[in-house]
Amino acid sequence: MSDPSDPVDQLELLSVVIPARDEESCIASTVEHLHVELRLREVPHEILVVDDGSSDRTWDALHDLRARIPTLRPIRSHGPHGFGRAIILGLNAMQGDAVVIMMADESDDVRDVVSYWKLLNQGYECVFGSRFLKGGGVIDYPRFKLILNRLANHFLQVLFRIKLNDTTNAFKAYRKIVIDGCRPLISPHFNLTVELPLKAIVRGYSWTTMPITWRNRRTGTPKLKIREMGSRYLFSCLYVWLEKYFSAGDYRRPAAGPHSIDDGPPQRQPENSEIVRNR
Repeated sequence: MSDPSDPVDQLELLSVVIPARDEESCIASTVEHLHVELRLREVPHEILVVDDGSSDRTWDALHDLRARIPTLRPIRSHGPHGFGRAIILGLNAMQGDAVVIMMADESDDVRDVVSYWKLLNQGYECVFGSRFLKGGGVIDYPRFKLILNRLANHFLQVLFRIKLNDTTNAFKAYRKIVIDGCRPLISPHFNLTVELPLKAIVRGYSWTTMPITWRNRRTGTPKLKIREMGSRYLFSCLYVWLEKYFSAGDYRRPAAGPHSIDDGPPQRQPENSEIVRNR
């Protein structure tokens, strides 16, 4: 962990990016529960759900939700598809100065989103949730996947010499300056979940951890295919590891602090996407 930035800039808007593919059975419940929690806790927010080429009624369900959730901004990707590409599409479209990335299947606890927001407002630039800290937990985690998870995360702890013990979990929070400072993001699939936090750590952004709760999906089918992703995870890890040890610090954030990073010109939205904007 590292100390929060000084001085603390209070955040104005939280963007929540949710990639979704064939999630018609749960996307409405996920968005509704999230919106209610953020509204009750008075967290200014927008919810960006990226439909990543669904073949079911996910997009129709999102349009129906728009009638009663004004902070929802559906985005439709027309390809190429991939979990990481969907997240990047959402990050490119976000209007907030902070972002939480979460899953569409209700595996993440919406109350933890509020805790992320509070910690970011204490000055941390990244907040990494861990299911394996005291106070956290998992429910109905398949045993084989759990074993692989612990082995992979231990490998990352040793490789990068970090204490973070749940790097592979997608559910994390960042200030926008971190997202901009970690570009380009090159992982098109689930391997983005390791590229982004490892880059943030290697490039010198402040971070902390907190316990979170995760439960296995109750509807739909998992999108992560372990056999397909093994080599991609390894590629992303080695890509950032090479930067850590062989780039001579060329990509680290400037020592003057977060305000010295130039966000650069705004990125153009890809032509193969469709955004439903707030009225």
